[in-house]
Amino acid sequence: MSVLDRPGLLATEQIDERYRDLDTMPTLDAMRAMNEAEASVPAAISAALPAIAAVVDAVAERLAAGGRLLYFGAGTSGRLGVVDASECPPTFHSDPQQVQGVIAGGKSAMFQAVEGAEDSVELGAAAVAELEVTERDVVFGIAASGRTPFVLGAVRAGRAVGALTVGLSCNTGSLLGAAVDMPIEVAVGPEVLSGSTRLKAGSATKQVLNMVSTGAMIRIGKTYGNLMVDLSVSNAKLRDRAERLVTAVTGADAATAAATLVASGLRVPVASVMIVRGVDRDAAEALLADAGGRLSGVLRG
Repeated sequence: MSVLDRPGLLATEQIDERYRDLDTMPTLDAMRAMNEAEASVPAAISAALPAIAAVVDAVAERLAAGGRLLYFGAGTSGRLGVVDASECPPTFHSDPQQVQGVIAGGKSAMFQAVEGAEDSVELGAAAVAELEVTERDVVFGIAASGRTPFVLGAVRAGRAVGALTVGLSCNTGSLLGAAVDMPIEVAVGPEVLSGSTRLKAGSATKQVLNMVSTGAMIRIGKTYGNLMVDLSVSNAKLRDRAERLVTAVTGADAATAAATLVASGLRVPVASVMIVRGVDRDAAEALLADAGGRLSGVLRG
């Protein structure tokens, strides 16, 4: 019998013999065990980097053409997708519709488990239909096991309408990997607490989603060097950060950076162009539009 037929045979469901006495370990030793196990996650991700990089480029191409990145998951996987999507607008000043997360069971499942929702292929397909997915979009399924029916239903429905489909799982040779155009399989192995994929698998999932969304935003020009310049200035902390970013990009003093940021409509790229090119807000916005929104295209081009 294959791992595709019995979830108990999946690597993420196996028992790690090193931690058989986890419940009787002194607390410090238990924390060391968890830390030791988590230290293996970066190596597992490293092995998947070529697949991750290919997905980043494919996602960026579709975002640049007006498509969307749509995450679909259940339980922890779904929550991590929603978290990643919700962090894109404040980090990259992106349209909230551009990157979205869908969790089996709906919004209430973010806070309380909705049992049974993940077992429905039909609900996954319905979620894709509700978002009116097209060939411009990316349907990105997330399932640590690689076999969650809700996620499989979503990616199959996405593929049927011509969307690019991506699958992120923590088992190799997964059903999800076989169902998508671009699989990412991060083999984290058994968990410290057997079967609790909110641990190593959850950490790996969070890291990969960070890489995909951040990498795609870098590729479409949302950064300047390694500076997060296209942020949304929505509170005092972010305003202070924005002022420091303008100073870092332009070399202007703090007072000039603060005043120009206000004049720019609280947009770091616009303020930076205003200072470096000596133009007003309208002209700065026009220059950025001509450069496809890339600050580097104006200041370095």
